[in-house]
Amino acid sequence: MDSLTQIVLGAAVGEAVLGKKVGNKAILYGAIAGTIPDLDIFASYFTDTVSALAIHRGFTHSIIFSVLFAPIFGWIVSRYESYKDFKGWAWLFFWALITHPILDAHTTWGTQLFWPLDLRLAFKTIFVIDPFYTLPFLVFLILTMFQKRTSKKRRLYNGIGLTVSTAYLALTFILKDVATTRFEDALLTQDIVYRQLDTRPSPLNTILWNANVDTEDNYLLGTYSFLDTQPITFETYPKNHNLLGDLAKNEKVKRMIAISEGWFTITKIDGKLYYNDLRFGLMNLEPDSQDFVFKYLIDVDNSGQVQFIEQEKTQRDGKKLMGELWKRLKGN
Repeated sequence: MDSLTQIVLGAAVGEAVLGKKVGNKAILYGAIAGTIPDLDIFASYFTDTVSALAIHRGFTHSIIFSVLFAPIFGWIVSRYESYKDFKGWAWLFFWALITHPILDAHTTWGTQLFWPLDLRLAFKTIFVIDPFYTLPFLVFLILTMFQKRTSKKRRLYNGIGLTVSTAYLALTFILKDVATTRFEDALLTQDIVYRQLDTRPSPLNTILWNANVDTEDNYLLGTYSFLDTQPITFETYPKNHNLLGDLAKNEKVKRMIAISEGWFTITKIDGKLYYNDLRFGLMNLEPDSQDFVFKYLIDVDNSGQVQFIEQEKTQRDGKKLMGELWKRLKGN
């Protein structure tokens, strides 16, 4: 999830663990702990794109990381804070650290909660930024901060924030199941034979859902809004995996395919090959668009070394997509 959401979650968890004893310092340290797992993003400054993608939401988002580092952070804080209970601080950091990847596991990218096992947990029920999850949570956290440390209202407000956010997260599973059923019915009605169906919410909401459908030679992409009145339609995207040629044997290419879980197409533009990760959809809703959110130029230098270069997205692209999504969300 986005940084603000993880800060709010970590702060609320910190308050639940130690707020009665240390007041707003529990919120502060919980907020700090809630951001620590995402420090793995700095790997992109020290390694190549593929390696950075593999590292992201890996070790720092694992149970092992929380177990190992919570006592360390707890011990450090207990050395200089007036509240000296090492165990209390360690529990605060553990729960603030572990809830971060648990929340991330509900997104499309998922997380390697059970690292070092090669297993990425991704429920794909919520977008990385969802105001319906974050804003009510944030309001109750702010109300909590302005209450006295021993106030019953403080625990009440924080409890409401945690309950409402958790209930919404649970609701997303129901919404996903309903949307998935709608896609399955549409595929059956249209006599489309497919191997796999992957569904996820569109940006900023859980009303409009996207689907990737794996067929023999193509991927089908479709959208469904709970406000739709017309049947679901699908756009066809040829896989073009054959365009990789001998590059398909390259270790970096194979690693990239594993990261995207096989959901990718290859396009050839002006003699250059581009790798499109289908899991995160398109930057616009225009028919036959090849403008994927995560699109990489496959660059091969004179020595045969392969690099994946992510294609930049502009603020203008984002605004256009938001406008199109808002229109599509209201129904077809």
